[in-house]
Amino acid sequence: MDLVERARALYEQADAAHDFDHVLRVLALVERIGPAEGANMRVLRAATLLHDVARGQEDRGGEDHALAGAARARQLLPRWGYLEEETAAAAEAIACHRFRNDHPPQTIEQRVLYDADKIDAIGAIGIARAFAYAGRTGQRLWTPVPTDAVAKRLVEPSQHSPSIEFFVKLRHVADSLYTSTARALARERHAFVVAFFERLEKEVRGLD
Repeated sequence: MDLVERARALYEQADAAHDFDHVLRVLALVERIGPAEGANMRVLRAATLLHDVARGQEDRGGEDHALAGAARARQLLPRWGYLEEETAAAAEAIACHRFRNDHPPQTIEQRVLYDADKIDAIGAIGIARAFAYAGRTGQRLWTPVPTDAVAKRLVEPSQHSPSIEFFVKLRHVADSLYTSTARALARERHAFVVAFFERLEKEVRGLD
């Protein structure tokens, strides 16, 4: 069976923000960034296809999906014909891909996956994903940012909203990228997402 189709079957219960459409968008970005940065594409493609495989578990109260996904990759990839060193490299890339963790990417494959995944969090598609996730989890469309949000980096789930997600994460994404190829791709998307949330706040407050 084709590797993409094998991976697709693992995302059947995923939410719209983290489903296999997201994986395929990240894969398309990886195909642009990886060759330009000299990445091992066999390892990178495998890591990309499995990077959010444990996201559903985390949303249901499981462990960090990056670490759980890495463990799942270590189980699956040898069965799919990957060598021990390829499996280890792909699993480590998955473990490093999350924005909110203390496991920064080091190798080029780790950095390309991180960058591609983060680019899909901004621009028009990033906005769509933020609101799709907000709808699924019962968030309001807009809320003011709590004064301690910067220090906490996260707020309580009951207080969260796309506007807070923008404040604590989305506006910082472009600056978090590692590769020059990704940074170039992210410029327009960053500008778009900033302009959108600025406009949204004006409209919410009746100023525009």
